Amino acid sequence: MMGWGFHGGFNGTWAILMLGFGLIFMGLIFVGILAAIKYAISSSRRSFGSKPTDPLRQLKMRLAKGELTPDEYEMLRAHLKD
Repeated sequence: MMGWGFHGGFNGTWAILMLGFGLIFMGLIFVGILAAIKYAISSSRRSFGSKPTDPLRQLKMRLAKGELTPDEYEMLRAHLKD
């Protein structure tokens, strides 16, 4: 007579493996939810905290980074002043 015991190849090792995989799966879901929340919070901070920057300040930053030559900077600055 076969009862509800661990017969047919299903033993304690399989139970431990299934528990382990279940815990790993739930952990991955938990980490994914936390990452999504962190991303949503950081992107909302960027959109609310960003202020329109002054075009002259942007030109100065581009000059400082070497994206513009001093002549290009002066030409664009004079154009913005008009």
